[in-house]
Amino acid sequence: MIRTARALLILLLAFAVGHLSGLWRASEGHSENADPSTQPALDLRGELAGTATAQPLAGIEPSDPLAQLTSDERRDISVFREVSPSVVNISTINLRRRNFFSLDVYEIPSGSGSGFVWDTSGHIVTNFHVIGSGRRWLVTLGEQDYDAELVGLAENKDLAVLKIDAPRDLLQPIAIGSSADLVVGQKVLAIGNPFGLDQTLTVGVVSALGRELKSPGGREIRGVIQTDAAINPGNSGGPLLDSAARLIGVNTAIYSPSGASAGIGFAVPVDTIAQLVPQLIEFGEPRKPGIGVELVDDYHARRNGITGVIVQRVMPGGPADRAGIRGLRQTRRGGWELGDVIIAVGDQPVRKIDDLVLAFEELGVGGTARLTLIYQQEERQVDVSLISIQ
Repeated sequence: MIRTARALLILLLAFAVGHLSGLWRASEGHSENADPSTQPALDLRGELAGTATAQPLAGIEPSDPLAQLTSDERRDISVFREVSPSVVNISTINLRRRNFFSLDVYEIPSGSGSGFVWDTSGHIVTNFHVIGSGRRWLVTLGEQDYDAELVGLAENKDLAVLKIDAPRDLLQPIAIGSSADLVVGQKVLAIGNPFGLDQTLTVGVVSALGRELKSPGGREIRGVIQTDAAINPGNSGGPLLDSAARLIGVNTAIYSPSGASAGIGFAVPVDTIAQLVPQLIEFGEPRKPGIGVELVDDYHARRNGITGVIVQRVMPGGPADRAGIRGLRQTRRGGWELGDVIIAVGDQPVRKIDDLVLAFEELGVGGTARLTLIYQQEERQVDVSLISIQ
């Protein structure tokens, strides 16, 4: 009886094993004979593949990590790789006396910022406020530090030029673009050294144009570019670039209650930079354009209810004199008779001296200014050539 039960159990186990083996073989046969094109497959990202496959990008091997990026991302990477060798870190160093009783002094770092290579002669452009009142400047280009020489300053435009003695093959100038044709919404990239972290890229757009910003010298800088690309302490002096890796501005300031980026940064436009930097290299300071006149200060003009800029004195033989512009004239009774009042340059209204100076700076030395004048309630226009008055 027991033997019969054991034999029955063995037969049942054999049947079960054979049945399962047949099912396994059927499954394998189905897999081998099925049409692969009808079977969706799970790719490495966990998505069903088969309806669309990633195509390799032209000129890029499928194994290249860039092949998986968008064209916009690849362009940003290209800009960074092209321009970052031109961006430098600038450390400002000051002298400090050791103690009250000692005449010995020692050097201390007092700040840092960014800059960029302007030409193959070693000129480095940065902000005036980056170098400040430093006594010595250390420029880091690549892996090497260089002592820098101060070449020129433009405090009222927050610009400065240093010079380093570096191998010519390391000096890669940035291509110069234009700020006159920028549009709001255009993509921009900023490279610099925020918080001492070298070679940092941030990306954003032009968020506004034509802003005004007060310079370290107290004068307004006009035509300033506003961007939401993150600009933090240490970014100052670094380049603002368009998507073709061309310079369109120098990052100079941020608006932030906390001192860090709040999405509102400002850059001095490249058209201003391109005009001033050659002057700083040649003369050490900007060439101030003028017409050969002395002006009455704004306080006295406002106190006498006059809108515009009052010409106080005309220099003999100068452009204003040749154009027939008149200054104040003293009367026989010891009083003063008003001469010409400048109320516009071209189509730009002039309400104060700063307006006139900025209008002249836009035209530059050698340009021609069309002035609108009022004399004894009569209005007229004259064309005057701008000369260097320094």
